[in-house]
Amino acid sequence: MYSVLWSILSIIIAMFGSLTVAAGLIFVERRLLGVWTRRYGPNRAGPMGLFQVVADMIKIFFKEDWVPPFADRTVFIMSPAVIFLTVLMSFMVVPLSPFVVASRLNVGLLFFLAMASLGVYSIVLGGWASGSKYPLLGSIRSITQMLSYEAFMGLSVVGVVLFAGSFRLTDIVNAQKGLWFVVPQLPAFVIFLIGGVAVIHRLPFDLPEAESELVDGYHTEYSGMKFGMFFVGEYLGIVLISAMTVTLFFGGWLGPWLPPIIWFLLKTAVCVVLIILFRASLPRPRIDQLLTFGWKVLLPIALINVLVTGAIYIAIQ
Repeated sequence: MYSVLWSILSIIIAMFGSLTVAAGLIFVERRLLGVWTRRYGPNRAGPMGLFQVVADMIKIFFKEDWVPPFADRTVFIMSPAVIFLTVLMSFMVVPLSPFVVASRLNVGLLFFLAMASLGVYSIVLGGWASGSKYPLLGSIRSITQMLSYEAFMGLSVVGVVLFAGSFRLTDIVNAQKGLWFVVPQLPAFVIFLIGGVAVIHRLPFDLPEAESELVDGYHTEYSGMKFGMFFVGEYLGIVLISAMTVTLFFGGWLGPWLPPIIWFLLKTAVCVVLIILFRASLPRPRIDQLLTFGWKVLLPIALINVLVTGAIYIAIQ
Protein backbone atom coordinates (compact mmCIF):
# COMPACT_ATOMS: atom_id res chain seq x y z
CA MET A 1 0.00 0.00 0.00
CA TYR A 2 2.85 2.36 0.86
CA SER A 3 4.54 1.75 -2.50
CA VAL A 4 1.27 2.42 -4.38
CA LEU A 5 0.72 5.72 -2.54
CA TRP A 6 4.32 6.76 -3.15
CA SER A 7 3.95 5.99 -6.88
CA ILE A 8 0.79 8.10 -7.05
CA LEU A 9 2.55 10.96 -5.26
CA SER A 10 5.51 10.70 -7.65
CA ILE A 11 3.15 10.87 -10.63
CA ILE A 12 1.50 14.01 -9.22
CA ILE A 13 4.92 15.60 -8.59
CA ALA A 14 6.08 14.75 -12.11
CA MET A 15 2.91 16.05 -13.80
CA PHE A 16 2.42 19.30 -11.92
CA GLY A 17 6.14 19.93 -11.57
CA SER A 18 6.73 19.57 -15.31
CA LEU A 19 3.77 21.81 -16.18
CA THR A 20 4.96 24.47 -13.71
CA VAL A 21 8.50 24.32 -15.06
CA ALA A 22 7.21 24.61 -18.64
CA ALA A 23 5.27 27.76 -17.75
CA GLY A 24 8.29 29.29 -16.00
CA LEU A 25 10.55 28.29 -18.87
CA ILE A 26 8.64 30.58 -21.23
CA PHE A 27 9.64 33.56 -19.08
CA VAL A 28 13.22 32.34 -18.63
CA GLU A 29 13.69 31.84 -22.36
CA ARG A 30 12.46 35.35 -23.16
CA ARG A 31 14.76 36.91 -20.58
CA LEU A 32 17.79 34.92 -21.75
CA LEU A 33 17.11 35.69 -25.41
CA GLY A 34 16.84 39.36 -24.47
CA VAL A 35 20.25 39.25 -22.76
CA TRP A 36 21.99 37.31 -25.53
CA THR A 37 20.58 39.44 -28.38
CA ARG A 38 21.01 42.73 -26.45
CA ARG A 39 17.30 43.48 -26.29
CA TYR A 40 14.78 43.97 -23.52
CA GLY A 41 12.98 40.87 -22.36
CA PRO A 42 9.59 40.96 -20.60
CA ASN A 43 9.71 43.99 -18.27
CA ARG A 44 6.25 45.57 -18.24
CA ALA A 45 3.71 43.12 -16.79
CA GLY A 46 4.56 42.77 -13.10
CA PRO A 47 7.99 42.93 -11.44
CA MET A 48 10.69 42.06 -14.00
CA GLY A 49 7.89 41.06 -16.38
CA LEU A 50 6.97 37.99 -14.31
CA PHE A 51 3.26 38.40 -15.06
CA GLN A 52 3.81 38.25 -18.82
CA VAL A 53 3.33 34.47 -18.80
CA VAL A 54 0.11 34.91 -16.81
CA ALA A 55 -1.09 37.47 -19.36
CA ASP A 56 -0.31 35.02 -22.19
CA MET A 57 -2.25 32.26 -20.44
CA ILE A 58 -5.26 34.52 -19.94
CA LYS A 59 -5.13 35.49 -23.61
CA ILE A 60 -5.03 31.85 -24.73
CA PHE A 61 -7.93 30.90 -22.44
CA PHE A 62 -10.17 33.66 -23.77
CA LYS A 63 -9.12 33.56 -27.42
CA GLU A 64 -11.73 32.25 -29.84
CA ASP A 65 -11.56 28.47 -30.14
CA TRP A 66 -12.06 28.26 -33.89
CA VAL A 67 -12.24 25.14 -36.04
CA PRO A 68 -11.91 25.73 -39.81
CA PRO A 69 -15.00 24.59 -41.77
CA PHE A 70 -12.75 22.68 -44.19
CA ALA A 71 -10.97 20.74 -41.40
CA ASP A 72 -11.55 17.18 -40.21
CA ARG A 73 -13.11 18.30 -36.94
CA THR A 74 -12.51 15.21 -34.78
CA VAL A 75 -8.85 14.71 -35.73
CA PHE A 76 -8.24 18.47 -35.66
CA ILE A 77 -9.43 18.71 -32.05
CA MET A 78 -7.71 15.55 -30.80
CA SER A 79 -4.26 16.16 -32.35
CA PRO A 80 -2.90 18.72 -29.81
CA ALA A 81 -3.69 16.35 -26.95
CA VAL A 82 -1.48 13.61 -28.40
CA ILE A 83 1.83 15.47 -28.12
CA PHE A 84 0.81 16.83 -24.71
CA LEU A 85 0.03 13.36 -23.34
CA THR A 86 3.05 11.59 -24.87
CA VAL A 87 5.46 14.10 -23.32
CA LEU A 88 3.74 13.85 -19.92
CA MET A 89 3.82 10.05 -20.13
CA SER A 90 7.56 10.18 -20.83
CA PHE A 91 8.14 12.04 -17.57
CA MET A 92 6.77 9.04 -15.67
CA VAL A 93 10.03 7.10 -16.17
CA VAL A 94 12.47 9.97 -15.51
CA PRO A 95 14.13 9.47 -12.10
CA LEU A 96 14.51 12.77 -10.25
CA SER A 97 16.30 11.07 -7.36
CA PRO A 98 16.75 7.51 -6.04
CA PHE A 99 13.29 7.76 -4.47
CA VAL A 100 11.33 10.24 -6.63
CA VAL A 101 10.42 8.33 -9.78
CA ALA A 102 6.87 7.59 -10.85
CA SER A 103 7.55 4.29 -12.63
CA ARG A 104 10.62 2.05 -12.40
CA LEU A 105 9.99 0.26 -15.69
CA ASN A 106 12.56 -2.35 -16.69
CA VAL A 107 12.35 -0.86 -20.20
CA GLY A 108 12.20 2.80 -19.16
CA LEU A 109 14.57 3.95 -21.92
CA LEU A 110 12.59 2.08 -24.58
CA PHE A 111 9.39 3.59 -23.18
CA PHE A 112 10.85 7.08 -23.62
CA LEU A 113 11.83 6.34 -27.23
CA ALA A 114 8.37 4.88 -27.91
CA MET A 115 6.62 7.98 -26.57
CA ALA A 116 8.90 10.18 -28.68
CA SER A 117 7.86 8.19 -31.74
CA LEU A 118 4.15 8.51 -30.93
CA GLY A 119 4.51 12.29 -30.64
CA VAL A 120 4.95 12.57 -34.41
CA TYR A 121 1.31 11.56 -34.91
CA SER A 122 0.15 14.75 -33.25
CA ILE A 123 1.92 16.97 -35.76
CA VAL A 124 1.19 14.80 -38.79
CA LEU A 125 -2.52 14.42 -38.04
CA GLY A 126 -2.86 18.06 -36.99
CA GLY A 127 -1.33 19.29 -40.24
CA TRP A 128 -3.36 16.90 -42.38
CA ALA A 129 -6.67 17.53 -40.56
CA SER A 130 -6.32 21.29 -40.99
CA GLY A 131 -7.21 20.95 -44.67
CA SER A 132 -4.74 23.64 -45.65
CA LYS A 133 -1.57 23.54 -47.74
CA TYR A 134 0.91 25.12 -45.32
CA PRO A 135 0.02 22.87 -42.36
CA LEU A 136 0.20 19.85 -44.67
CA LEU A 137 3.70 20.84 -45.83
CA GLY A 138 4.73 21.30 -42.21
CA SER A 139 3.44 17.83 -41.28
CA ILE A 140 5.30 16.25 -44.22
CA ARG A 141 8.51 17.93 -43.06
CA SER A 142 7.80 16.67 -39.56
CA ILE A 143 7.58 13.06 -40.75
CA THR A 144 10.95 13.17 -42.47
CA GLN A 145 12.69 15.13 -39.72
CA MET A 146 11.37 13.40 -36.61
CA LEU A 147 11.55 9.82 -37.90
CA SER A 148 15.10 10.35 -39.18
CA TYR A 149 16.46 11.87 -35.99
CA GLU A 150 14.63 9.40 -33.74
CA ALA A 151 16.67 6.68 -35.46
CA PHE A 152 19.89 8.51 -34.61
CA MET A 153 18.74 8.99 -31.01
CA GLY A 154 18.06 5.27 -30.70
CA LEU A 155 21.51 4.37 -32.01
CA SER A 156 23.21 6.91 -29.74
CA VAL A 157 21.95 5.24 -26.53
CA VAL A 158 23.16 1.73 -27.46
CA GLY A 159 26.54 2.36 -25.86
CA VAL A 160 24.90 3.65 -22.67
CA VAL A 161 22.79 0.49 -22.42
CA LEU A 162 25.86 -1.71 -22.99
CA PHE A 163 27.86 -0.04 -20.20
CA ALA A 164 24.90 0.02 -17.78
CA GLY A 165 23.64 -3.45 -18.65
CA SER A 166 20.03 -2.33 -18.30
CA PHE A 167 17.25 -0.30 -19.91
CA ARG A 168 16.02 0.84 -16.48
CA LEU A 169 16.89 4.53 -16.04
CA THR A 170 17.70 4.22 -12.34
CA ASP A 171 20.21 1.45 -13.16
CA ILE A 172 21.76 3.66 -15.85
CA VAL A 173 22.25 6.47 -13.32
CA ASN A 174 23.73 4.13 -10.70
CA ALA A 175 26.17 2.74 -13.29
CA GLN A 176 27.69 6.23 -13.58
CA LYS A 177 28.92 6.46 -9.97
CA GLY A 178 32.52 6.02 -11.04
CA LEU A 179 32.41 7.90 -14.34
CA TRP A 180 29.71 9.81 -16.18
CA PHE A 181 28.89 8.25 -19.54
CA VAL A 182 29.49 11.57 -21.32
CA VAL A 183 33.24 10.80 -21.11
CA PRO A 184 33.36 7.40 -22.89
CA GLN A 185 30.26 8.22 -24.97
CA LEU A 186 30.94 11.81 -26.02
CA PRO A 187 29.93 11.25 -29.70
CA ALA A 188 26.73 9.58 -28.51
CA PHE A 189 25.96 12.55 -26.25
CA VAL A 190 26.36 15.01 -29.13
CA ILE A 191 24.15 12.89 -31.41
CA PHE A 192 21.50 12.43 -28.72
CA LEU A 193 21.35 16.16 -27.97
CA ILE A 194 21.14 17.14 -31.66
CA GLY A 195 18.55 14.43 -32.28
CA GLY A 196 16.52 15.50 -29.27
CA VAL A 197 16.42 19.14 -30.38
CA ALA A 198 15.35 18.01 -33.86
CA VAL A 199 12.65 15.67 -32.53
CA ILE A 200 11.04 18.44 -30.47
CA HIS A 201 11.56 20.74 -33.52
CA ARG A 202 13.19 23.51 -31.59
CA LEU A 203 15.24 26.20 -33.29
CA PRO A 204 17.36 25.87 -35.35
CA PHE A 205 15.47 22.69 -36.34
CA ASP A 206 11.95 24.18 -36.31
CA LEU A 207 11.39 23.37 -39.98
CA PRO A 208 7.84 21.94 -39.52
CA GLU A 209 6.71 25.35 -38.26
CA ALA A 210 9.13 27.73 -40.02
CA GLU A 211 7.30 31.07 -40.04
CA SER A 212 9.25 32.55 -42.93
CA GLU A 213 8.46 29.56 -45.15
CA LEU A 214 5.19 27.97 -43.97
CA VAL A 215 3.37 30.90 -42.26
CA ASP A 216 3.35 28.92 -39.01
CA GLY A 217 3.57 25.36 -40.24
CA TYR A 218 1.44 22.54 -38.92
CA HIS A 219 -0.43 24.70 -36.37
CA THR A 220 -1.29 27.59 -38.72
CA GLU A 221 -5.04 26.93 -38.37
CA TYR A 222 -4.96 26.39 -34.59
CA SER A 223 -6.02 28.97 -32.01
CA GLY A 224 -6.98 29.22 -28.34
CA MET A 225 -6.23 26.32 -26.04
CA LYS A 226 -5.52 23.90 -28.89
CA PHE A 227 -2.60 26.09 -29.96
CA GLY A 228 -1.67 26.44 -26.29
CA MET A 229 -1.32 22.65 -25.96
CA PHE A 230 1.09 22.55 -28.90
CA PHE A 231 2.99 25.44 -27.33
CA VAL A 232 3.22 23.91 -23.85
CA GLY A 233 4.07 20.51 -25.35
CA GLU A 234 7.10 22.06 -27.03
CA TYR A 235 8.40 23.53 -23.77
CA LEU A 236 7.72 20.27 -21.95
CA GLY A 237 9.80 18.62 -24.67
CA ILE A 238 12.74 20.91 -23.87
CA VAL A 239 12.62 19.88 -20.21
CA LEU A 240 12.20 16.21 -21.12
CA ILE A 241 15.16 16.09 -23.52
CA SER A 242 17.30 17.96 -20.98
CA ALA A 243 16.28 15.57 -18.18
CA MET A 244 16.99 12.51 -20.33
CA THR A 245 20.36 13.91 -21.40
CA VAL A 246 21.30 14.40 -17.75
CA THR A 247 20.05 10.92 -16.84
CA LEU A 248 21.87 9.12 -19.63
CA PHE A 249 25.16 11.03 -19.81
CA PHE A 250 25.68 13.26 -16.75
CA GLY A 251 24.99 10.97 -13.84
CA GLY A 252 21.41 12.03 -13.14
CA TRP A 253 21.07 12.89 -9.46
CA LEU A 254 24.68 11.91 -8.60
CA GLY A 255 26.83 14.58 -6.97
CA PRO A 256 28.50 15.52 -3.67
CA TRP A 257 27.10 17.50 -0.71
CA LEU A 258 23.76 18.65 -2.12
CA PRO A 259 20.57 16.53 -2.03
CA PRO A 260 20.19 14.27 -5.10
CA ILE A 261 17.13 16.03 -6.49
CA ILE A 262 18.94 19.40 -6.33
CA TRP A 263 21.81 18.01 -8.41
CA PHE A 264 19.36 16.65 -10.96
CA LEU A 265 17.53 19.97 -11.26
CA LEU A 266 20.78 21.96 -11.55
CA LYS A 267 22.14 19.73 -14.32
CA THR A 268 18.81 19.81 -16.15
CA ALA A 269 18.70 23.62 -15.90
CA VAL A 270 22.15 23.89 -17.51
CA CYS A 271 21.03 21.67 -20.38
CA VAL A 272 17.83 23.72 -20.83
CA VAL A 273 19.89 26.92 -21.04
CA LEU A 274 22.11 25.26 -23.66
CA ILE A 275 19.09 24.40 -25.82
CA ILE A 276 17.82 27.97 -25.51
CA LEU A 277 21.27 29.21 -26.53
CA PHE A 278 20.95 27.21 -29.75
CA ARG A 279 17.93 29.36 -30.62
CA ALA A 280 19.84 32.58 -29.99
CA SER A 281 22.98 31.66 -31.91
CA LEU A 282 22.33 29.21 -34.76
CA PRO A 283 20.63 29.84 -38.12
CA ARG A 284 17.93 27.55 -39.44
CA PRO A 285 19.15 25.10 -42.14
CA ARG A 286 17.14 24.04 -45.16
CA ILE A 287 15.23 20.77 -44.90
CA ASP A 288 17.55 19.06 -47.40
CA GLN A 289 20.60 20.25 -45.46
CA LEU A 290 19.14 18.91 -42.22
CA LEU A 291 18.41 15.47 -43.66
CA THR A 292 21.75 15.29 -45.46
CA PHE A 293 23.58 16.12 -42.24
CA GLY A 294 21.63 13.43 -40.40
CA TRP A 295 22.06 10.57 -42.84
CA LYS A 296 25.57 11.37 -44.09
CA VAL A 297 27.19 12.62 -40.87
CA LEU A 298 25.29 11.58 -37.75
CA LEU A 299 24.37 8.07 -38.92
CA PRO A 300 27.95 6.97 -39.76
CA ILE A 301 29.24 8.45 -36.48
CA ALA A 302 26.49 6.67 -34.54
CA LEU A 303 27.23 3.33 -36.22
CA ILE A 304 30.98 3.67 -35.66
CA ASN A 305 30.33 4.52 -32.01
CA VAL A 306 28.18 1.39 -31.62
CA LEU A 307 30.86 -0.82 -33.20
CA VAL A 308 33.72 0.65 -31.13
CA THR A 309 31.68 0.51 -27.91
CA GLY A 310 30.69 -3.09 -28.58
CA ALA A 311 34.31 -4.05 -29.23
CA ILE A 312 35.48 -2.38 -26.02
CA TYR A 313 32.66 -4.00 -24.05
CA ILE A 314 33.58 -7.47 -25.32
CA ALA A 315 37.28 -6.85 -24.66
CA ILE A 316 36.81 -5.86 -21.00
CA GLN A 317 34.46 -8.75 -20.19
